[in-house]
Parts: sequence; C-alpha cells; structure tokens
Amino acid sequence: MKKRLLIIGGVAAGASCAVRARRLSEDMEIIIFERGEYVSFANCGLPYYVGKKIKERRKLLVATPSYFNKRFKIEVRLEHEVIAIDRNKKIISVKDQKSNQEYTEYYDALLLAPGAKAMKPPVGGIENEGIFIVKTIPDTDIIMEWIETHTVKHALVIGGGFIGCEMAENLHSRGIKVRIIEMLDQLMPQFDPEMAFFIHSHLRQQGMILSLGTRVMEFIQGENKRIRVKLSTGGEVTTDMVICATGVKPETELAKMAGLQLGPHGGIQVNGYMQTDDPNIWAAGDVVESINIISGQRVLLPLAGPANRQGRLAADSIIRINPAPFRGIQGTSICGIAGLTAASTGLSEKNIKLLNLNQKKEAEADNSIQYEKIYLQPYNHAGYYPGAVPLLLKLIFSKPDGKILGAQSIGTEGVDKRIDIISMAIQKNGTVYDLEQTELCYAPQYGSAKDPVNLAGMIAVNILQGLHPVIHWKDIDKNNVFIIDVRTEREFAIEHIPSAVNIPLHSIRDKIGSLPKNKEIALYCQSGQRSYYAVRILCQNGFNAKNVIGGYDLFQAVNEK
Repeated sequence: MKKRLLIIGGVAAGASCAVRARRLSEDMEIIIFERGEYVSFANCGLPYYVGKKIKERRKLLVATPSYFNKRFKIEVRLEHEVIAIDRNKKIISVKDQKSNQEYTEYYDALLLAPGAKAMKPPVGGIENEGIFIVKTIPDTDIIMEWIETHTVKHALVIGGGFIGCEMAENLHSRGIKVRIIEMLDQLMPQFDPEMAFFIHSHLRQQGMILSLGTRVMEFIQGENKRIRVKLSTGGEVTTDMVICATGVKPETELAKMAGLQLGPHGGIQVNGYMQTDDPNIWAAGDVVESINIISGQRVLLPLAGPANRQGRLAADSIIRINPAPFRGIQGTSICGIAGLTAASTGLSEKNIKLLNLNQKKEAEADNSIQYEKIYLQPYNHAGYYPGAVPLLLKLIFSKPDGKILGAQSIGTEGVDKRIDIISMAIQKNGTVYDLEQTELCYAPQYGSAKDPVNLAGMIAVNILQGLHPVIHWKDIDKNNVFIIDVRTEREFAIEHIPSAVNIPLHSIRDKIGSLPKNKEIALYCQSGQRSYYAVRILCQNGFNAKNVIGGYDLFQAVNEK
C-alpha cells in the first residue's frame, strides 16, 4: 500500500508541505483536510480586498482543489474538520461539515498546520451584529456586504497590530472615518515606543483618531444597527461597524486532546525538523513555537514567511531526505500604514530590557545584554535626485563586539530594502563593522554612495571606537549637564529644549572660550548629524561633549503625551 501523508490545514504551512512532499515523492498519497471553504488563499491580502486595492476576489485564491489535484495529484477535502487524533492506531476522525457525517482515515505521517484563530475581546455584546474579525475570505465577504448595505461612514478598529493598522488604512481609503482603540500605549507593539510615535503622528495627520491605553468595556446595539461602545476611559463611541484585530491564538485543541507536548506559550513544541514528541506527527506554521535565533527563547510568531519554510522543511523530514534543521526566526516583518512603511527585524529594545530583567531574576551572575542604540534619518536615495525622502532607522547592537541585535525603520520609501539587508546580516551573525563595509548597488535614483545601511554601521563603529560619545534624552540630568542646541537661530526660535543654549554649528569654534570645561556638555540638532560634527570639534578641544542621539525629533517622540 502507498504511504499516506495527511495534512490538517491547507493554507501556508499545509499547502507548502503538500506540494513539496509531492515533488519529493510521486508514490505517496497526500490528502489535505481544510475545515474552511478555501485552500491556499492569500490571508495577508484580505485587508486590501476590503480596501478595493485588490479588486478581484479570485486573486485571493492562490490555488484551488482542482489545481492541487491536476498538477500535483493531491486530494483536497474542503469543509472537512478533523476532530480527533488516535496516536496509537494512527488514525484521525473527520467530520464532513456539509453532510454532518463522521469517518476515519489512517496515516503514516501526519502534519498539523491548522494555523491560529482570531481572538475577540471578552466583553459583553461581542456577538452583536456589525462586529467582525478578519481571518478568512468569508469574513471579508461579510464585511464588504455590511459596508455596502449599511452605508458605513464610521468604523472602529480594536487592536493596533498588523491587521488593525492595515484594516484602518483600507477602511480610511474608502472614505470611512476610522478610530483605532488599543489597550497598550502604542500601536505596532513590535516597535519601541519612540518609533511608534512617528506612526501615531502620521495616522493623526491622515485624520484617524487614536485611543491609546484604552480598553473596550461593552458593546451595546444601538438604533439603526449602529453600535455603542463603552470605553475604559469612561467615554462612549457610536460607530457603524467594529473590526476586532486583537491578535491570534494557536489552534492547539487537537494537539492537546492527542496529548502532544506544548511549549511555554501554548504552541505545539517541535524539534528542528518540525517533528512533535510523536515520531509520526509533525507541526508547522502559526500553531508551533519557534526559537528566536538571537535570544534563544521559544516564541509564538504568526508570520507567513516562516510558516511556508516550516511546511517545506516538514515535508523534507517526512520523506527523510536529511534536511538541515530549521534555523529559527528573528521576526522580520513589514506593514504598510496609510502611505507609511514600518519594518523591523531582530530584537526590539523592549525585548532586550525584558530579557535582561528575567536574566537577573533567574541567574546568580549578571549576563545581561550590554547594548547601544542609534537613530539616523538619511534620505532613501541621493538627495540631489528628485523624489528623495528621509527614512528613520533605529539600530541596536551589543557592546563591545558590535553584534547586530535588531533594527526598526519607518518611512515612505526604501524602508524594506534596508531592513532586508540588516535582516540578512543578523542571519549571518553580522556586526556593525559588516554594515560599515557592506557593498550595495548604487545609482542616484536607488540609493546613495553611503547607503543608510553603511551610515548606520559607520555611526555605530564610531561609538564603539570612542570617536562618537553619545547620550540619550532620558539619561540627561538637566541640572548638571550644559545643553547646546546647534541648530540655526530660526530653528531654535520655533521650538527647543527650555534649558538649552543656542550656539549654531557654524559658530561653535568661535564660542569655545565661553563653554564650561567642568561640566558634561550635551549637544543636539534636529536629527543628530550636525550635533555630531560639533561634538567632534569640542572633544578635540578637551571638552566632555556628547551627542544627544536622535536629536530634537526623538525628544518629541520620547516625550509624547
């Protein structure tokens, strides 16, 4: 008899495993069980279908059951839910949702790829009409119909992560007024707070309302199918529809019932070959816990890229072609937010602080990560070429070796390119010295002779070599530090730090005689470049001068109210 590979879940990881297994074995019988109405659909494209950027619904269908069957000889059973696994007999119990009939199938190898389910806030009235999640194509069908039939003019988005921000953007693009409610003090929690400030500012400029540090307490059905929403701040908002984008949870019910081992965060625990503690069962995608390659800790990270790679690796392991183990993840991600692009890779500063805190609690010796961070705002390509726009880049690296720990970038152009480069550097255990020397393609319309990646490396190397003393806003003791604003008189007059003295860069050499040598001097400009030049002048004249990294732009971010 042919060996049988049964796959539970037919989207990213499941579909990837199925077609890879077929390419490796023409003899194996492969069946995908998908409880939904579609297989291998583009769930990352759902918000853009709602926003009518993807105009044709069929474009969301990456593959169909007919395609799987004709091209790969893979059977797909839609609306068939696997309800139990008998590990001893190596059989699964399946329910045909159309006929309501149950039956069993045996397996030689079983892959669990059910993904993750969207969570709803546990508050009263959550099941009322007009409140939606965004996880499947039918979900978007219902949302689209509601918008059209109820003439939606106002929408409330609960949750400020990827889906929340993408849905806010796409609803806004349809002329719908949007308010985002987020229980944390910032949107996009994978970013550090001061970086998220620039996202907040952009969305508010676009006309969206942000309610940060706010929870939904209750949904009340109002007149004409409108929804009243009570907030933890004591206020109330009335809206035409609600999108719940409050995160996802791995679909581990089958694994729990089968007695498979789960990890500390509730996902299925697998080895480097995506194999569970049962040698005949594998798992991949959003349902598993993966190892973060920088921290070494197990994490849940629902991203399409790792899910596809894990599905492919599981197939290699099932067919036994001795694959290299899964290397782990570092959380490289990107999001379009109403014309802004936000991307990150590796650890955030928040991650590092939490790791250090936990390490101090658990270990006798202090092995916490010693790190530094820099901010820069270079142009996406040569400034003299038309269309140049600045992007904001934060780089985090360890001291004293300069190993790259993480990066975040926000801008309108060129963000993805820089984070992709730094992501690859992290994968190769790269340092800031590597970024300094990285050779990248250059023409004025694409980049600069000193690319933002090179500049980040150069700044970091200068710090490690003691050529660029830096200080951060939160570390400045205004009573004991002499603060100099090196911007122009005009810039200073518009806004400045109250305790700062204005000495423009072009005047700094002329004023050296009036500066205190018995005090630390902190210098800032708008972004940190001009103040760096001033620091070099003062340091070579015997002053204890430091550059306030990130400049006045960052001052506004860290002091956001």
